[in-house]
Amino acid sequence: MKISYKWLKRYVNTDKTPEEISKILTDTGLEVEGLEKVESVKGGLKGVVIGEVLTCVPHENADKLKVTTVNVNNGEALQIVCGAPNVAAGQKVVVATVGCTLYPSPEEAFKIKKSKIRGVESVGMLCAEDELGLGQSHAGILVLPEETEVGMPAASFFNLEDDYLIEIGLTPNRSDAMGHIGVARDLVAYLNVHEDANLSLDLPSVKAFKVDETSETVNVSVENSDLCPRYAGVTISNIQVAPSPEWLQNALRVIGLSPINNVVDVTNYVMHELGSPLHAFDLRTVNGNVVVKTAAEGAKFTTLDEEERTLAGDQLMITNGEQNMCIAGVFGGLESGVKEDTTAIFLESAYFNPVSVRTTAKAHGLNTDSSFRFERGVDPNMTAFALQRAALLIKELAGGVISSEVTDLYPNPIENVKVEFSYDRCNRLIGTEIAEDKVDAILTNLDIKILSKENGVAQLQIPAYRVDVTREADVIEEVLRIFGFNNIPLPTKLNTSLSARPKVDREKLQYTVAELLTSLGASEMMNNSLTQSTYVEKLGGEVLTPERNVAMLNPLSQDLDVMRQSLIFGALESVAHNQNRQNPDLKLYEFGKVYRKFDAEYNENTRLVFALTGLKEKEQWNAGKAKVDFYTLKAHVEAIFTRLGLAGMLQQKELKKSILVDGVQLNVLKFKMGEIGWISPKMKKHFGIKQDVFIADLDWDAIVDAMKMNKVKFTELPKTFAVRRDFSLLLNKEVTFAEIVTLARKADKKILKDINLFDVYEGDKLEEGKKSYAVSFTFQDAEKTLKDKQVDTVMEKIRGLLEKDLKAELRS
Repeated sequence: MKISYKWLKRYVNTDKTPEEISKILTDTGLEVEGLEKVESVKGGLKGVVIGEVLTCVPHENADKLKVTTVNVNNGEALQIVCGAPNVAAGQKVVVATVGCTLYPSPEEAFKIKKSKIRGVESVGMLCAEDELGLGQSHAGILVLPEETEVGMPAASFFNLEDDYLIEIGLTPNRSDAMGHIGVARDLVAYLNVHEDANLSLDLPSVKAFKVDETSETVNVSVENSDLCPRYAGVTISNIQVAPSPEWLQNALRVIGLSPINNVVDVTNYVMHELGSPLHAFDLRTVNGNVVVKTAAEGAKFTTLDEEERTLAGDQLMITNGEQNMCIAGVFGGLESGVKEDTTAIFLESAYFNPVSVRTTAKAHGLNTDSSFRFERGVDPNMTAFALQRAALLIKELAGGVISSEVTDLYPNPIENVKVEFSYDRCNRLIGTEIAEDKVDAILTNLDIKILSKENGVAQLQIPAYRVDVTREADVIEEVLRIFGFNNIPLPTKLNTSLSARPKVDREKLQYTVAELLTSLGASEMMNNSLTQSTYVEKLGGEVLTPERNVAMLNPLSQDLDVMRQSLIFGALESVAHNQNRQNPDLKLYEFGKVYRKFDAEYNENTRLVFALTGLKEKEQWNAGKAKVDFYTLKAHVEAIFTRLGLAGMLQQKELKKSILVDGVQLNVLKFKMGEIGWISPKMKKHFGIKQDVFIADLDWDAIVDAMKMNKVKFTELPKTFAVRRDFSLLLNKEVTFAEIVTLARKADKKILKDINLFDVYEGDKLEEGKKSYAVSFTFQDAEKTLKDKQVDTVMEKIRGLLEKDLKAELRS
């Protein structure tokens, strides 16, 4: 938000310097991010002077050029070649001398040099309005009044004044400060409370507004009052469109706006003054009717930037009943705007639904000064005032008459919010004692009306433009920011509870795992936390249900209407995106939060998703074409738990109630860490994926919590040799290796160090429903060499458990 220091002082009678005002605004919550001295025209027209054309003759070698001699009152006449059609002897003109720099726009600069044009020396330049950065016209050079003093600096002639630009980092909730008046209100409140300044906010007067005639009455109707709660307008006839006066142009330039003409400049000025956007329509395009209604689905509309846009059926438009004239609250139309030959206008001032404006602006990729304000919520009660203020300024600067009554359609006035406020609770939340009369002064200066007070509790009425103040806590925040955060005393005593357990460094752990996965050839992806509700509806199954969706109150689009319940759908979007761009071999991972609603409560959970698909290795002459599979994924996930020191506690269980197919659930002790598996054919079809995708969906919060149980112990390397024994087992097909490991661990917990499956056989040489596992068991005692009897005893226990619980048979 850009604020002009001189403009601001029109409403606040103070001698505070720009630096002092910047500090005050920052203290009140309007953080000033930058303060800079601004020339109303960049460069300040240094080296540009007023001259007089002494002679003007045609150029010998160019039909459209003329050679002039110009007196700039420095003792000699300058020879300047000029191509302007209106240059003539005897004129008073603006001369840019050699060495000066002109800025037609703040981003564009060119330096005046001595040159030869078609063989004739030219020392300087006679300037047009746009070349000086003073306007848009390039019809010819500026011709000044005859009485203008020769040699006078152009900056003095044009009354250019320096100003200061105050750049405020406006937060979305502070819609009340989207104009100079709103910023001035905070400044007045601070000075009155802290310095007893006895200032008042000097609003511009509209008492002079009156209807001159009613010859150009326009019929106004609003078909959707939900999207347009208030709409006001008036016609102004017999105007003359021309450049704005210097004071108005200078004010707009300071805040980064280029002057256009007196009518458009007034609407911009009032918008930045009051925070209420306005729009002026050429009355010829209105055809006696203004109808506010939603667009026809798929209709085409050309905006002021000459771009044709396709409209949606829920987008609000300003029309003349037949043709669209403006995207309501966002952008005007090319045909209905004010032109040089416009002699009458219909001036609009409205309050549009913030959600509607935001959705429409995002749909068209637009971010205009108007949409910036409407989508945050402008003051609905400023609409008529802003209309009258702009109409009076247009009459003053462009002439004309008010040629219709003011139409103001406001069927359901927006009520001011009422809040119950406790002075005692205010002091307790702020942390210091603030006198009741000072609190009252702060509230009054912020336009918060005290309706009544009884037993330390006040009934307050909040102005409608404070859309962010709806609760007692919000009012207390208002008191605090004007009282001053820096005025709250720091406590002399600090109480804290120290934990004996060292805190797990989440960021370090995440970096460790990310580094591991990257070293394994994976790439990190980042997907939007917003997603489409249809994923859960169509693919969520029993686990992800629509009633647990966290819906957006103001969705950007139908595809981004809920917070994500799972990282899996975003991962599959990334897989499909890469696959469609001839990149099918992928290892992708993402750390991110998921969001779910449980009755009235909301839950956030950080997760890690890991997706594999395609070839194991990049295709090359000396590499095979083996594809990734479930076991590739399992190996990567086990590497993660091994790196974190949790592999010894990791358990695998049957996967139940998952959006993944088959796979296993991973537990550490009794706590679920996540699940691994692959996506269903239904998911592949939905995302248009042509090959299997293997997914690990891990609960990162649970993994971090499990790290608290991880106790790192250091032991010397064993001095003895390990002993290996093997079993060749005939098993039922449904038996898993995990079951074998569990039973073997029951047999011994001291010398049994490792269990490994090194061969699997299933075929016609075995009876139906059977399979063969070759399993190795490794034994070791760090202190002494094992004897055969010790190892045989444990192996016999293992054999007995396997035969009893798994019906296993030893094969010879």
